[in-house]
Amino acid sequence: MIIDSWIKTIFDNLYDGILIIDTDEIVKYINPAYTKITKVTHDEIVGNKLRDLRPGARLQSVLITKEPIVGALREEFGIQYSVNMSPVFNGSELVGAISVVSTIDDIYKLYQDIDKYKSRVKSLENRINAIQKAKYTLNDIISEDASSIKLKDTLNKISNKDITVLILGESGTGKELYANAIHNQSNRVNGPFIAVNCASFQGNLLDSELFGYEEGSFTGAKKEGKMGLFEAANNGTLFLDEISEMDFEVQARLLRTLQEGTIRRVGGVKETEINVRVIAATNKNLEEMICSGSFRHDLYYRISVFPLMILPLRERKDDIFPLVHNFIDSYKNSLKMDIILSKEAESALYNYDWPGNVRELRNSLEFAINMMEGNIIEYNHLPVRIQANKKEYISYKLSDKIREIEKQEILKRINLFGSDIEGKRKAASSLGISLATLYNKLKL
Repeated sequence: MIIDSWIKTIFDNLYDGILIIDTDEIVKYINPAYTKITKVTHDEIVGNKLRDLRPGARLQSVLITKEPIVGALREEFGIQYSVNMSPVFNGSELVGAISVVSTIDDIYKLYQDIDKYKSRVKSLENRINAIQKAKYTLNDIISEDASSIKLKDTLNKISNKDITVLILGESGTGKELYANAIHNQSNRVNGPFIAVNCASFQGNLLDSELFGYEEGSFTGAKKEGKMGLFEAANNGTLFLDEISEMDFEVQARLLRTLQEGTIRRVGGVKETEINVRVIAATNKNLEEMICSGSFRHDLYYRISVFPLMILPLRERKDDIFPLVHNFIDSYKNSLKMDIILSKEAESALYNYDWPGNVRELRNSLEFAINMMEGNIIEYNHLPVRIQANKKEYISYKLSDKIREIEKQEILKRINLFGSDIEGKRKAASSLGISLATLYNKLKL
């Protein structure tokens, strides 16, 4: 667990004591207030196991139960204090636990407003979870198709340019993977990487999520206000997925932020400078949306400084098997067994068009692995839609395919030389066949 500089600054200035441990029970951080209350110094405890230095501590149990402990009372050196403890998750993954310490002078107030205090602890937890590091690098991008290799080379060149990037591609092509790789290849690698799906917020809700809000800005607003994602992503990268779903008014706010390098919280008047690189992504045609009036043309030109087009999987067939083997290898490790792909299943996977792209490929392999009885993925283990597709192409006779190709080539030559008898004679000659053969092949 890494405590980023901005969240450390927040903790350092809190009145309450803060102690954070990782899943190995190693103390990663204490703030000055914790030292003041408990008399334990930074050098005494940070970097060591909590149970070794504070035998009576209960924070380790939170790692096991994954449940918070509220209002625990302790006394040391004649000082009584209250402790609230909570597990810290990154998504579904447990990454540590946090302890919030208050002196007994505050206990009465604490019990008066216990729900509010629990919310405060939860807010601190959420702030930690908000600081996400990009998971993927260039090495995680599987690229054996010529188009993928070229795209990867381009990404490598522009990652450190600190320009706004617009990633285009169908759903499931891996747009967030590329956004992760850009961040990790840039000079912002040590800053936060925060991703937000614009489609997850209806109307102006995205406004307060991106820019934050001041106290009393609207009904239901937190008393203390809220930091927005732009502030949380300062000195890092903000990934705006499905930007096509952004409300028109929020688009105007985003444009101003990109142009001015400042944000203003909802209900606020203060302009705050931010240093954030924006990477946007969409599976929609933004130019068509501009024509229909649902997307701002000025925002489009601002976010598409450097567009990156990820081709659908059906147009980069050479990536299919490297992806297949990569996914299978990951399952090998978890299942602790070799997994073999039969030739028939292999052929079916290659000839399928993958409308759901890489996401569909991964899910299909997971389905097949759960269907197999031994360690071999057979054709009948694949999803029904892929089997149905295979039935179409395996019934296709090679001779029929050859005749189709020959006919198409003859028509091209006739189009070139002319459809009259002389033109057809020239077409036949250029193909090395007789005029009679040409007529016969056109009849087939």
